[in-house]
This record gives sequence, C-alpha cells and structure tokens, in this order.
Amino acid sequence: MLTRRSLIGYGMAGGLAALRPWRKAEAASPDGSGVTDTEIVLGMSAAFSGPSRGLGIELYRGAAAYFEHVNRQGGVHGRRIVLKTYDDGYQPDPSVRNTMTLMLQDQVFLLFGYVGTPTVTRVLPMLKKFQDRGMYLFFPFTGAQPQREPPYGEFAFNLRASYLQETAGLVDNFVGVGRRRIAVFYQADAYGRSGWAGVRAALRGHGERMAGEATYRRGSKFTGTMRRQVEILKASRPDAVICIGAYAACAAFARDAVDLGLRVPLANLSFVGSENLLKLLTDGRRDAAAARPYTDLLVNSQVVPSYEDTFIPAVREYRELMARYDPRPPADLVKEPYTPFAHSFVSLEGFLDAKLMVEVLRRLGGEPARSDLERAVFTVRDFDLGVIERVSFTPGRRQGLDRVYYTVVDHGRFVTLIDWKARFS
Repeated sequence: MLTRRSLIGYGMAGGLAALRPWRKAEAASPDGSGVTDTEIVLGMSAAFSGPSRGLGIELYRGAAAYFEHVNRQGGVHGRRIVLKTYDDGYQPDPSVRNTMTLMLQDQVFLLFGYVGTPTVTRVLPMLKKFQDRGMYLFFPFTGAQPQREPPYGEFAFNLRASYLQETAGLVDNFVGVGRRRIAVFYQADAYGRSGWAGVRAALRGHGERMAGEATYRRGSKFTGTMRRQVEILKASRPDAVICIGAYAACAAFARDAVDLGLRVPLANLSFVGSENLLKLLTDGRRDAAAARPYTDLLVNSQVVPSYEDTFIPAVREYRELMARYDPRPPADLVKEPYTPFAHSFVSLEGFLDAKLMVEVLRRLGGEPARSDLERAVFTVRDFDLGVIERVSFTPGRRQGLDRVYYTVVDHGRFVTLIDWKARFS
C-alpha cells in the first residue's frame, strides 16, 4: 500500500528526525502543477528496502541535507522544497506504479533522484507517453544510455558521467598498466548490459576482446554464493575484472574471488555503493590484516570527488550540512535495519544533485512552470557547483559533468587513486 509523507520542508530543531505527516491539503497544487504559494513538490522513487536499500537511503540523505538548508533560508523565491518519496526496492514494477502516483495523483512539479537503470528504463516510456504533461526526470542515479539518447533523452537531465565514460576510463587505465585481459561480472538486466557494452566498446578500441563474462540475478544478497561466477571467470585467466552491479552481490563476488584464489584487481562502477561494499567485506574480520586481502585489489570508479578531499568547496559544504542536519531516511519507508554513513559517495552525489536542482528552480523565477524547465536548464552555462569541473547544459548536451574519479581502499576507507602503475602493475 502506498504511503504519503512530506519528507522535506517540515524540519524541526535537531534535523530531520521528526517530520510531520504529509497533509492532504498540500499534496498537490490546485492546478496540478506541483507548485503552491508556499511549496514546490518534487517526486522521488528509489530503493529504501531490499539488498540495495543503501543506495536510495544515502542518495536521499544527501539531497535532504541541501534541501533542508535551503528551506531554512526561506526556500526558493519564498517556496519550500518538498520531496515526496516512495520506495520501489530497486524493482521496475513498483517504480512504474510510484511514478504514476507521483504524476497523476500527487501531481508533482518534476521527478528527481530516481535510483537505477532497470527502474529508470521502465519510467522513461511513461514520460514520453504523458509528454503533454511536460514532466521531466532530473538527475537519476544511473549512468546508462537510455536517458541520454533518443527516443527518451529529451525527457531527462543528467548530472553524473555515464557508464560508458566510467567503463572506458577503467579499461584505459588497466590497459595502460599492462592488464589487457579484462573479464566482466555483471547484473543480468539493463544496468549490467549497459556496463557490459561499455567495457566491450572500450576493449575494442584497444584491439582486445573480453577475456570472460559471468552474470548474477538482480537482488542477490551478500549471504548468497558467487563461487560459480568466480570459477567461470578464473578459468578465463583475466588480468582484471570489471564488476557492474550493486554492493551486496559485488561484495559477495569479491569475497568468493579471494577465497578461491582469483587475485586480480576488481573494479566496480560508481553505482555499486562503495561504503556499503566495504562494510560487507570488512565486518566480522578479526582485524585490518584479516580484511586486507578482500579490499587491497579493489578499485572503484566514482562520478563525484572524494568526500575526504576537503580542499574542494562543495565537499566542505557537504560535510558541514550533513553534520548540521543529520538527515534520516523517511521512517515509514525503511522497514529493515540500516545504519547511515556520516559520509558516502552516494550521499555526496545526492547533495550535488539537490544543489543543482535548486539552482534550476531559482532560474525559473517567482512563477515556476514546467513549460519553462528546459529554458531554465539551458541557461546553466559554466556554472560553479563547487567541484573540480563546471556544469553546462545546452539543447545538445543534457549531462552536466563528465569527470570520472578513481578510488582504492587505504586504512579501511576509500581514497583517491593517484598512481595506477604503482598500485596495479
């Protein structure tokens, strides 16, 4: 049964831990625009349950910190930002139902912060079908191609780099240090195939083919086994394995790879959820030395800078606001135990998504309308988001950032990788 709750906009002293229930009178604007005299309502469907729940929870928390800060400063042109959120468990069918509810019943202004390729690829055709409503999806947590290409690219705006860019960077760097036999472990769905296609294309550019491939089913848990997948890839004698999956399955694969003697670099894409991956691989180990074999050959690509790099202005702002507001996931959506991280790459991405979203809303002026959203986005040129590169959009460019970062585990935390040759040659 779908639940309703205002998740942002009713913060009290001490942060977002205590939130008043969603009030029906404020659930939608009288004209169905998602805008009232006091609020702008955004809609989000993400994973708050299941083995990938850490992705939705952390993305929400980062966005919540920035939206709460803006609301406490008076909102955007006097309107508070309200994020109306539903759980889809990282599954397509619930995501479709949630989107229908957000668009037709809740009548939100726009969609924001969806999590995952299998969900987003099912939602995009709905936006095309209901294009007369002028609904857009902003800054989904996926680097896949469908929201970047025809026929659905015109209904979405992306902030993060694509999976094609992430996989190309990983392949280029591995080949650059002599690791040319690259295998792929991937989720058997649209997300996994998107990353698989990126690896194949990048290898082709170097005159190489995949050394081997193995798949797993979406929703697999860390407590399950990946021994068969490890055995398949081990037989291909890879120099490295690129993993396209979520943290529970990728952690299980890394654990079983080490236990079965597959000692090669294991790379993960940004979507994996690095902190949750690391927690699964290190919890229960006797000490740091016992955990090291499971983490010392990990290399994760990221689409945001490290939250440890406090010389970056947006990172300092993120850390300050996360500490100040300590945002919590909506209690009615989280039904399984989960301990949030003080900082994570996923929550930093959510924070940056929210910061750019606020900038777009500001550019709409005092009378925001969906019909003006594209115009407002395309005025964002060379915008300083506070990270290493600036953000620009044009009618031919609907992705704000292109940079890919690389991280490895050092003393129990992911830090920026400086020298590939020293680490992996």
